[in-house]
Amino acid sequence: MTTKEVWGIYAEDVKRFILSKVKNASITEDILQETFIKVHTKLHTLKDETKLKPWLFSIARYTILDYFRTSKHVLQVEDLELEADPEPKEHSEQDCLRGIIKSLPKKYRDPLFLSDIKGLKQQEVANQLKLSLPTVKSQIQRARKQIAQGFMDCCGFVMNDQGHLVGEIQDKADCKVCH
Repeated sequence: MTTKEVWGIYAEDVKRFILSKVKNASITEDILQETFIKVHTKLHTLKDETKLKPWLFSIARYTILDYFRTSKHVLQVEDLELEADPEPKEHSEQDCLRGIIKSLPKKYRDPLFLSDIKGLKQQEVANQLKLSLPTVKSQIQRARKQIAQGFMDCCGFVMNDQGHLVGEIQDKADCKVCH
């Protein structure tokens, strides 16, 4: 398969993926071009064409990370869609989760966000935050525990025998985190 064929099949999908991460059309075009330059120079190394799409999106993901690393542009939880949503009329689990995540210490919030919300692999999170992999794993696990505890403290949820949170969202006035 040639670079031109790969472009024809996947360019729009890769472009949408990049745009969803960087939120800027001009930067998206630059990263898309950089991605396909890398594809062009390395396409001959791909042994199994059935793995083309995951390979291509891996290159795009790393190119995006390179952009954030080299441009000194840092992903911040405060820049996320979490705050961009208009406030819903009814109180929901999302309100509580938003409040709980915002109340996490930054050292737990950032790795959790990059891993669980942005979908980066933990090694990628470690690289981006310039931390060791064991540190990132530990911080993500602690953040998850703090989120569970936050639901118990905020809304009176309890942990059942299977280790799952169960309960009902309280009225917003009774909620200790998001009111």
